Amino acid sequence: MITILIVAFFVLLALAVPVGHVLVIASGAAILIGQEFPVMLVAQQMVNQTLSFPMLALPFFILSGSLMMSGRLGEKLIGFATELVQRYRGGLGSVTVLGSCVFGGVSGSAVADATALGGMLIPWQVREGYPRGFAAANNSAAATIAILIPPSIPFILYSLVSNASIADMFVAGVLPGLMLTAGFVTVCNVSARVRGFPMTKTPFDGAKCRKLFVEALPALLMPFMILVLLRFGFATPTEVSVVAVFYAVLAGRFIYKDMTMKRFFDALLAAGVATGVVMLVIMGSAVVGWMMTYAQVPQLFAEWCLTTLKDPWLIIMAMIVIMLIAGMFIDLPAAILLLGPIFVPLAETIHLDLVQMGLMMVLTLAIGLYTPPVGTTLFISSSIARVSILKASKELIPFYIVALAIALAFSYIPALTL
Repeated sequence: MITILIVAFFVLLALAVPVGHVLVIASGAAILIGQEFPVMLVAQQMVNQTLSFPMLALPFFILSGSLMMSGRLGEKLIGFATELVQRYRGGLGSVTVLGSCVFGGVSGSAVADATALGGMLIPWQVREGYPRGFAAANNSAAATIAILIPPSIPFILYSLVSNASIADMFVAGVLPGLMLTAGFVTVCNVSARVRGFPMTKTPFDGAKCRKLFVEALPALLMPFMILVLLRFGFATPTEVSVVAVFYAVLAGRFIYKDMTMKRFFDALLAAGVATGVVMLVIMGSAVVGWMMTYAQVPQLFAEWCLTTLKDPWLIIMAMIVIMLIAGMFIDLPAAILLLGPIFVPLAETIHLDLVQMGLMMVLTLAIGLYTPPVGTTLFISSSIARVSILKASKELIPFYIVALAIALAFSYIPALTL
């Protein structure tokens, strides 16, 4: 049954079938051909996976992000980030990185971040003299910062498959998010110095910066509010997600004064579509996860690692390599839902903290979002910049080095996990 599942999975992926459909079709085909269980099991497992109160946080966080990003708030955030760093070497590239950091506290989605920021910043950077390939590479890599700053959709998915605390994952994600921001800003700065990128001569305007900070403050406070409510137990993740939606509506209506019924329904529609895509992957992965558990794949994999690799550091390295390869072909949410049930029992066996495991998984799989052949943020950024994937990939090398170094640090240094 598992053999049929694996073959069907990779054949359908090669045919460019969407991952959510691949999971459902492959698991259904395996059960149908194997004839060990009734096909009705597929529907039962798909429905059972949705009967989870914490999962309600997903659509509400997605909706709050759609509401916040679709109005004037985005302009204020970009204006504030621009005023902070544009006059430094590589400043225009650093705006993308810093913008991703502050947008991450609103969207929680790398794809939304790459699309929103890339559409605004890549054409501007190209007009100012930045190479198209570098602008695309910078945007595609920086967008992954958004999935580390709370609210983070991948952290919620990991918590669902590992039973790790969502609040702990949100708090722990702040440090690697800030480290990635600093690392990518350094790449922009060094690249600008070595390659002679243009630099803005506009002097720093303290009054303007303070004004932009005040205007962007409602958005900047959102991740802080989420962390406080969760960390001190004032509300559950699902309740916080509902509060975030009300916060976004009130900010748009009374602070930015651009919240209209049309904009609300547009955001609602966009959030519904995004939630549907994620939920199909979650439901399909539930069937695959049940089949792997029944066939004792996690236990067999753990036994093989313990008897073959033995040392915990080698087992961690093996997991990182597997995730790097998987991230090249499978989108991040699907990879978490597929690999999580296999890696979590192994992590517990070698006494690896589940929060540290979650950081390692999200940091490593995030690299796949800008790695060919199936790099989502890479494709989006290259399309906006009108440059080939190959040229953008060459420019990504220093970003890969920084991201991998940080992923390795959090994989092997438990003290970094808050």
